Formats: sequence, C-alpha cells, structure tokens
Amino acid sequence: MEFTRSAAWEVLAEHTKNENLRKHALAVEAAVRTYARKLGEDEEKWGITALLHDFDYERYPDLADHPFRGAEILRERGWPEEIIRAILSHGDHTGVSRESLMERVLFACDELTGLITAAALIRPDKNLLNLQVTSIKKRMKEKAFARTVKREDIIRGADELGVDLDEHIAIVLDAMCGIASELGLTGISA
Repeated sequence: MEFTRSAAWEVLAEHTKNENLRKHALAVEAAVRTYARKLGEDEEKWGITALLHDFDYERYPDLADHPFRGAEILRERGWPEEIIRAILSHGDHTGVSRESLMERVLFACDELTGLITAAALIRPDKNLLNLQVTSIKKRMKEKAFARTVKREDIIRGADELGVDLDEHIAIVLDAMCGIASELGLTGISA
C-alpha cells in the first residue's frame, strides 16, 4: 500500500461523514503543510498526518477511545508508526509526549484552526479572507466564544514551537485562507 494523500483521504472519508469534521481535517492539513514548507520538512508526510489526526473522532469521540482506536486502525492497515505516534501525541490525555517537530506542529495547529473557523463563521460575511489576527486574539479572550477550543493548547502550542503567538496565528490563518473555498469560508452572505 502507498501512503499517499489520496490513501489518507480514503481513510478519512471512510470514517468521517460529518462535513465539518472533514473541513477541520483540511484546515489542519493546510496549516501543517505550510509549516512543513516553512521549515523545510516533508510536506507530504506532515500533511497526511494532519489529514488523519482526527479521522476516528466521529465514531469514537470519547477521549478513552480517541485517538487510540484510530491508531489501532492505522496499525492494522500498515501505516507508518511515525504518523501514528504523531496522531497519538496531538492530545495530552494520551500520555504520548510530543518529541518531533511534526508532532509539535500538529498540536500547535489543531485547536487554533477551530478558533479561526469559529471566528470566521460569526462574521456577517463568513469570509475567512477578511479576518485579522487581532480579531482572532480578541475572540480568544472571550471564554464563552467557541467554548470547546482549548486556549491553553493554542498558547502552549506556539510556545512549544518557539513562535510568537501573533506570528503563529498569522501563519495558520494564511494557510487556511489558501483553502477558504474548500472550507466554505469565502464570503457567504448571511
């Protein structure tokens, strides 16, 4: 079996029917690929890992199962352990520490893409392209906004990468703007 983006998409599509979860996977993939390019790393491997990071979440949303069940499925199908380990490390509850740069980038981008998506969706124009870093930071301070997004993970993610929070938000926002149409965030009228 070839471990390509196409193969990863097949796994995601098989296990994830919810369009919003698929869009989340695409957003994280775009952000992680951007970091891979910026850092001179393997963009394909990093992108595949990001695309698969939550593929089991729809079926196994309980933290006792996610992403453990996904890791089992990927192992059964022969996916590389490096990808599986990175997926396991994207949540603190797994007990798998983030050691590689890819693991740290995946963690840093995951929650932030959710916050950025939520910030775009509450805009009257729902246009990601008009969103600013200052707006995202303002929303980040509002505890009632996008309650399930772990702000501490966003801050810690940037810290673990050694990147200024504003710069990190700008990088992820720019990556997501590059696929805004795939995310359905290109200026839908309210």
